[in-house]
Amino acid sequence: MFELSSIPFVLNYVMTNLTMNNPSPENELFIDVLKVKKAALILRAINHKLRQQIVRLIHENEKVIVTEIYKKLHLEQSVASQHLAILRQAGFVKTERDGKFIYYSVNYNRLKEIHYISTELLNLFKEE
Repeated sequence: MFELSSIPFVLNYVMTNLTMNNPSPENELFIDVLKVKKAALILRAINHKLRQQIVRLIHENEKVIVTEIYKKLHLEQSVASQHLAILRQAGFVKTERDGKFIYYSVNYNRLKEIHYISTELLNLFKEE
């Protein structure tokens, strides 16, 4: 079965090997390397057990501050903050400031988008 963790390897293989094929106008290879790398980073952000636990915890509580996350998951504050930053950069969590507190909430639209895109990608592999 195809696993998301193998995406960077697969993409690197495809980019390396397909560019060596006979490039002709009708078979011109078009790979936007920057977009592929960004997409891989987004998928990697959610394909991590601890980050999935963080998203689940936020979902269960609607919105939380980082202190609640690191206490409930028994993490160092810096570890929780680093993982939240990755989730925020990938768009999986949103932030809202209330005075000195920053509340994190799940970006459900982003999760739905990734679910849809992942399903479509996997369907492409079924057709081949």
